[in-house]
Amino acid sequence: MSNNTDFLLSIENLTVSFDGFKAVNEVSAYIDKNEIRVIIGPNGAGKTTVLDLICGKTKATSGSIKFKGRELTNMKEHEIVLAGVGRKFQNPSIYEDLTVFENLEISFPRGRTVVGAIAFRRDAEVIDRIKEIAEMIFLEDHLDLKAAYLSHGQKQWLEIGMLLIQDPELLMLDEPVAGMSVSERKKTAELLHRIIKDRSVLVIEHDMKFVEDIAHRVTVLHQGKVLSEGSMERVKNDPKVVEVYLGH
Repeated sequence: MSNNTDFLLSIENLTVSFDGFKAVNEVSAYIDKNEIRVIIGPNGAGKTTVLDLICGKTKATSGSIKFKGRELTNMKEHEIVLAGVGRKFQNPSIYEDLTVFENLEISFPRGRTVVGAIAFRRDAEVIDRIKEIAEMIFLEDHLDLKAAYLSHGQKQWLEIGMLLIQDPELLMLDEPVAGMSVSERKKTAELLHRIIKDRSVLVIEHDMKFVEDIAHRVTVLHQGKVLSEGSMERVKNDPKVVEVYLGH
């Protein structure tokens, strides 16, 4: 096994207890650079809690989360974002009354501080970057459209774009294709394969067809613990996994 410092993200013995209930129980996982890792598991398995722990929304009871060798468990949420971790929640948080262009522009990292916002100019660099991202998320022809008029899938892509423009090295997505049409799911799979050239993506997903389309490796959680891990093929044929999904 390669040295743990080689991984983009190293999670070791991660545990969080809520009133004595271990929602996440001694979870360890190692995510490589340029990897799409999918976490699957029945409801209540602790999937979303793992993302909450990585992004600092929830504090770990014990264990370690190292991103590029830096310990995240003692950092604040905004520090974790600045370190290069982006998180998309289930419901899109886009600005409906702004255009696609403006949504991407507002997310451009230079405009974050008050002084930065005042001094912010629509210079060539910003416009080029917005166009580049818009093309990546299939919205290059909709830059002037108000976000309210986008389809459900397009809104999800826009939000992914708003994270991508901040250039995170780890992008975390919670059920990105929920409610999408079949063609939108296909395009989302294509989108994820495009964006891992420079980063890793951690996805929670229920749609197994989509998981097969995107996952390099799959981690199966059950009752807060890692039940199985490996390729989708291996996990799918693991008797323990079959029992959890089909045995009830």
